[in-house]
Amino acid sequence: MTQDGYRTKVDCEWCSDPAHAMRWEKSIGFLRGAGIAGRPVACGLDIGDRTPMTGMLEELFGCRFDTTSVDLDTGALDGSYPVVAAFEVLEHLYNPLHLLLEARKVLDPGAASRLFVSTPAWKPLFLQSPDHFHEMPRRSLESLFDRAGFTVVRRGEFRIRPFGFCLTGIRPLLRCMFERIRIYELAPRP
Repeated sequence: MTQDGYRTKVDCEWCSDPAHAMRWEKSIGFLRGAGIAGRPVACGLDIGDRTPMTGMLEELFGCRFDTTSVDLDTGALDGSYPVVAAFEVLEHLYNPLHLLLEARKVLDPGAASRLFVSTPAWKPLFLQSPDHFHEMPRRSLESLFDRAGFTVVRRGEFRIRPFGFCLTGIRPLLRCMFERIRIYELAPRP
């Protein structure tokens, strides 16, 4: 966290969490199924700080991915990109609609432009992260995408904890029951 207490610090400790590695691998698996994967892409945008996932995106799409340094609740995004990724970002924002509108603005107007989003599925309040402002049910999340001018092309869901983790206590067992990541491929509507 920074001095204002609202920004999650991306450092070696955060990156070494096995749940993140599993999430990155499963997210890349989802992206491999996208129609845009494997096509020549000039560059992409990974919303947030550079992480190992940014490098995985660069390898998959064969191009450089820029990252952001603006306040994602209020700041403007610049550039033009055929691929924008916002993995595990929306739940940290006061105003996720603002970011979605900004992402739509920087997507190339071509038919193949895509926004990829992942976010935790809703879970009971006592299991939610104190760093998250929003953990939304699927219907609410998809209504947010619709309001921002996106069409859901594909959706998926996966777990990020190994089975053995579930057997280490009551809270881990509950996390295994409820903790899932939702991932989307979104296309901007004309």
